[in-house]
Amino acid sequence: MTPAASGSPKRAAIVYNPIKVDLAKLRAAVAAAESSAGWAKSLWLETSEDDPGYGQTAQAVAEGVDVVVAAGGDGTVRAVGQSLRGTGVAISLLPSGTGNLLARNLGLDLNANHLDVSVGHAFTGYDSAIDVGVVEIDRPDSDETEEYVFLVMAGLGLDAKMIAKTNPELKKRVGWLAYVDAIARSLVDKQVLRVRYTLDSGAERVTRAHTVLVGNCGSLPGNILLLPDAELDDGLLDIVTLRPEGFTGWARVWVGIVWENGVLRRSQMGRKLLGLRSRPVRAMRYLRGRRFDIALDRPEEFELDGDEFGLITGFRSHVDPAALVVRMPAAS
Repeated sequence: MTPAASGSPKRAAIVYNPIKVDLAKLRAAVAAAESSAGWAKSLWLETSEDDPGYGQTAQAVAEGVDVVVAAGGDGTVRAVGQSLRGTGVAISLLPSGTGNLLARNLGLDLNANHLDVSVGHAFTGYDSAIDVGVVEIDRPDSDETEEYVFLVMAGLGLDAKMIAKTNPELKKRVGWLAYVDAIARSLVDKQVLRVRYTLDSGAERVTRAHTVLVGNCGSLPGNILLLPDAELDDGLLDIVTLRPEGFTGWARVWVGIVWENGVLRRSQMGRKLLGLRSRPVRAMRYLRGRRFDIALDRPEEFELDGDEFGLITGFRSHVDPAALVVRMPAAS
């Protein structure tokens, strides 16, 4: 079904993770916003361990809702986004969970205390289309491929191992800081990935790296701009491979990501200073394209939008331009 016909009251669906939200406050905020906007009563759909939002979103689309509010962590947002891809039905984001990765890259308000304002945007905002990343992954124990969408990043190597090793209880208590503990444990792993890859229609190449990241956008918590040229609506994927050697190499990567990308690139003067530096960071290599395929010489941990996805032996990724509609705040 398509969104409500002209003349019928519009309707929203709330796909929510009960662990991530204060349900009483959320229901009150939605009731006030839908009443103020003259919308029908919203459809409430709870996620579960077995289904983080795919089936619930499909049900919402089938019932003809005009917008789906993703009320949960990055996993809920990714599941809702995957199910809304290509439907024309908008996703609306609420500040919840640890990373708020897509909301962060869209420049949305991340203050959980502004719940009423964030909910209001779902009923009064405007729609804007963004790209999504699509990835087909190969498992070591299966001949069948699995297809998923990523809204922010897909990653292999230390990045994925860090996420896999993050203590879930610690993450609940201290949020994003829990990754510091996982980073320290992951850096002990000295194994380097040997990968074969192709970019768009180019020739196959071989490289070695500790981490490979494919991004639809580039900002992470802590003012970390990992992929400085990535944009959500440019029809391209941005890729970075990291291969630092020793403490000095890691320090140089950290300076490149936090200082150069996170500070200098955000101002005109900073970009001029970067232009004067002729030597790129050897341990970091950036690529851009519409398609990026990779094959590994052994199974490796994989992650999508900050969630672990187990072991894979390779993937094929491409960008689906303007495939997801996002509800943005109306100008005040």
